[in-house]
Amino acid sequence: MTTALTTSLTMNPLVDRFGRTIEYLRLSVTDRCDLRCAYCIPEGFKDFEEPEHWLNFDELERLLGLFASLGMKRVRLTGGEPLLRRNVVDLCGRIAALPGIEDLSLSSNATQLAKMAGDLKQAGVTRLNISLDSLRPEVVEKINGRPVLDQVLDGLETARAVGFAPIKVNMVVMQENADDIDTMVAYCMERGFVLRLIELMPMGETARRMGYVDLQPVIARLRQRFGLVDTLMPRGGGPARYLGTPDGRFTVGFITPISQHFCETCNRVRLTVDGVLHLCLGQEERMDFRVLMRAGASDADLVDAIHRAIDMKPERHEFREQPQKLVRFMSMTGG
Repeated sequence: MTTALTTSLTMNPLVDRFGRTIEYLRLSVTDRCDLRCAYCIPEGFKDFEEPEHWLNFDELERLLGLFASLGMKRVRLTGGEPLLRRNVVDLCGRIAALPGIEDLSLSSNATQLAKMAGDLKQAGVTRLNISLDSLRPEVVEKINGRPVLDQVLDGLETARAVGFAPIKVNMVVMQENADDIDTMVAYCMERGFVLRLIELMPMGETARRMGYVDLQPVIARLRQRFGLVDTLMPRGGGPARYLGTPDGRFTVGFITPISQHFCETCNRVRLTVDGVLHLCLGQEERMDFRVLMRAGASDADLVDAIHRAIDMKPERHEFREQPQKLVRFMSMTGG
């Protein structure tokens, strides 16, 4: 990228039609996963993207470099399961080295984490979000489709041992595991993990059948039981609202896209493994960057496309008003 182009880019930050500054990119590096969580990839699903359509590492580095020069500061690698992407540690190093990227994080189911945690940290990954919906083996197997609780717990302990902190544990709350919240609170409190409780989003028919749980009563109960007070996480640009104990020993976050949406402060977009930029998790506006790049688009062309895409970002999702609207699964968009 030429100096002149870089200078011109940094003068045009990404602000959408509603005045929101877009600084957070969630990058899906694969739509494959070794689990079959019913709210993400249902058992028997086979409609995965062809590998030749995946953006390669050079394409990703180029595109993310342009995003970064426009003010994109945070990148989170997602999937599917991002640790299944071959040589993903090398990709982490390339992204972390891009000028302007201040925070590189990764979401994982942790089945591969025990053998990769040290390399990820050395490559420049700063934070981890780990999916864990229960501490009961039978519930984990029913929700995830595989008996992987021991692997996940090993991955969490290894990540803690190599120095990742804070580690966020993401629990999607549904009827199947709602009774496990207090056990998860105790587990995370003991180990210094940040627990994040997430409302189930109606993406795909199977997710809609899992049984939505409104987190507002849970928030009130936990606030009273533990004397929780409003707090902020020092790092992270996501949508969670956080409460913590007054002594700072424990923090819990709540992501409530249904009961109390956070669209007015949305600062993120999602790039799929095949190079499609989704402007909202709950809407269909998108821009296909793979087609543009492989057709020979210049950096200036791509910058123009980025700005046009951000201009398409909708004001909000319609999960509550139109829960049947989206037919794509979570894994197809990236977490």
